[in-house]
Amino acid sequence: MDNGELNIHIIRGTLTESRHIVHLAVMDINRKLIVSAGNPSFYTFARSTAKLLQAIPLLEAGGAERLHLDDKQITLICASHNGEDEHARWVDRTLRQLNLDETALCCGIHEPFHEPTAERLKQANQPFTPLRNNCSGKHTGMLALAQMLGISNHSYIEITHPVQQLMLHVIAEMSNLLPEQITLGTDGCGVPVFAMPLEALAFAYAQLGNPVNLSSARKEACSRIIRAISSEPYYIAGSDRFDTRLIEVTNGRIIGKMGAEGLFTLTIPEKSWGIALKIEDGAKRALYPAVMETLIQLNLLQDQEIEALRSFHHPAIKNCHDHIVGSIQPNATFKWHHD
Repeated sequence: MDNGELNIHIIRGTLTESRHIVHLAVMDINRKLIVSAGNPSFYTFARSTAKLLQAIPLLEAGGAERLHLDDKQITLICASHNGEDEHARWVDRTLRQLNLDETALCCGIHEPFHEPTAERLKQANQPFTPLRNNCSGKHTGMLALAQMLGISNHSYIEITHPVQQLMLHVIAEMSNLLPEQITLGTDGCGVPVFAMPLEALAFAYAQLGNPVNLSSARKEACSRIIRAISSEPYYIAGSDRFDTRLIEVTNGRIIGKMGAEGLFTLTIPEKSWGIALKIEDGAKRALYPAVMETLIQLNLLQDQEIEALRSFHHPAIKNCHDHIVGSIQPNATFKWHHD
């Protein structure tokens, strides 16, 4: 069955030098497939796109109120942040509200994604810490959930820990899957990562943006996540990042989250849609052009928004002399299934 196509062409001069194949599923809250390209059932790890769903149990348990978390802190729990100073400061502040410090984080250490920050820290001989890890907010949320549940945070990153079991079950419910239908692996930061069909992931994001069919507690948790990210988009990613710019430019009308290995998910609350797409070969360079082309094809962006995000749609390819020698160009023919 032809599901349409979405390909990303890497152009050098007049020649298509490489091509990336994209799989896409657009689902609504009634579990109807609206639009597809490639294989909408492509089975893949959710990677960091799961973070918004992993935040649900904490908020569902009343964690925002009991732990006095504001919108910045909730957004950071959902984030793959740049490791900029403000990101690290607010993660640290949240940990201290839990009477913890960075030594409680089991996410590991890497250079900040934000290159100027990384370079400044190197020049000052300041060590990188777990606070700068892009997943430190998510791990802080896991520590907070353990505290809310009144259990030890020892080995909180293990799948056998109640925190991870609760997150697995919530993600399964949001995706309309059984826990045993989700394949588990280990993410880059050491916690479990969940694999599922793109359609299931897109459905979870449809429900996240319009939780009308969910219980009152889960509905409020999902709504709080959307409100927080809409109001504090800098904390979902950071300076010069597509996730942040998309939310800023659309004033929170569209919320998207990247994941490693060429994954991106979006919720469109006003349409009751969730979108999940995967670059089959995992190429990051193809990801944002694919997302932009999808949003344009679905008529979800206004002209001024497209212009503001143009650099993510058709990035230039430059050589070592900073000369433009090519470009990245999406090519799409989508299949519409339902209106």
